[in-house]
Amino acid sequence: MAIENPSREEIGVILKKAKRIAVVGLSDNPERTSYMVAKAMQDAGYEIIPVNPRADQILGVKAFAHLNEIEGHIDIVNVFRRSEYLPEVAKEFLQVDADVFWAQLGLAHEEVYENLKEKGYTVIMDRCIKVEHALTRK
Repeated sequence: MAIENPSREEIGVILKKAKRIAVVGLSDNPERTSYMVAKAMQDAGYEIIPVNPRADQILGVKAFAHLNEIEGHIDIVNVFRRSEYLPEVAKEFLQVDADVFWAQLGLAHEEVYENLKEKGYTVIMDRCIKVEHALTRK
């Protein structure tokens, strides 16, 4: 079974509805892609929640070591960790109140995709949230 992302229209609806994005693997280095993408989403009005055990705060927001430390509902879990870490992140994802599991551009894991889809979650893989946001806002 191949990974099938929602259509661009569906992704647009997801991004319009979403308010809180937990970013797993968000770097505190402004030169890193994760930082630039998260900052762009923060600037676009989303509440960004950094998930990085090695940082106290990123983008002026308290960072958490794990998803399950975040209080309240998470709309999107946006993952910036290598594909081999996706099963580990998916395990944490299943422990929290979140709607969408989103693996950034270049990241995919078929087993994780199938497992989360079977449980009824929306799963997006190998797509950049910043690019999708720009494309669906036109």
